[in-house]
Amino acid sequence: MKVLLLNGSPRANGCTYTALYEVAKTLKECGVDAEIMNIGTRAVHGCTGCGKCAETHRCVFDDDCVNQVIDTLDGCDGFIVGSPVYYASPNGAVLAVLDRVFYAGGRYLAYKPGASVCSARRAGTTATLDALNKYFTINNMPLVSSQYWNMVHGQSPADVAQDLEGLQVMRNLARNMAWLLKSIDAGKAAGIEMPKSEPRARTNFIR
Repeated sequence: MKVLLLNGSPRANGCTYTALYEVAKTLKECGVDAEIMNIGTRAVHGCTGCGKCAETHRCVFDDDCVNQVIDTLDGCDGFIVGSPVYYASPNGAVLAVLDRVFYAGGRYLAYKPGASVCSARRAGTTATLDALNKYFTINNMPLVSSQYWNMVHGQSPADVAQDLEGLQVMRNLARNMAWLLKSIDAGKAAGIEMPKSEPRARTNFIR
């Protein structure tokens, strides 16, 4: 079993990474492989709505991290996204990445547990988590929670290291993710099939 943790911060070793590292470390202690991937500092394309990904399940833009994320998710059992808080919202770059990942690679994520994590100096955390969680809840993904909202506080990694409650939330998130992954695996072994989706119905309200 493997979980991909996407660091949506341009700072590869900043506050968001510190939170994700705590999750990844605990996942490994629970017997689940974990990989942290950074979105990097290069410019990220927004989705143009061209629709080509419906045919290829890859994004037409191949000069940033999106297709690498999609390829990695194909072999993963769970997905965790982390973001710093920018103006009471996730980092714009990670939202652009997620728009394209879910359009092009949503088939690799359906029915896999997902979770979001955020870091902030002070506020905007619950709005950030709400925006990130919507990607999971529109794609048939079980949402993994912890004992509190999945957030850490601090202006630097050293500050985050002092957020004992926040780091405990990260560890419990990891344990809950590992438990759910193992439960799904046990269900498959017992012959429980994955849900079968109906053909998608679309209702337009303007005729």
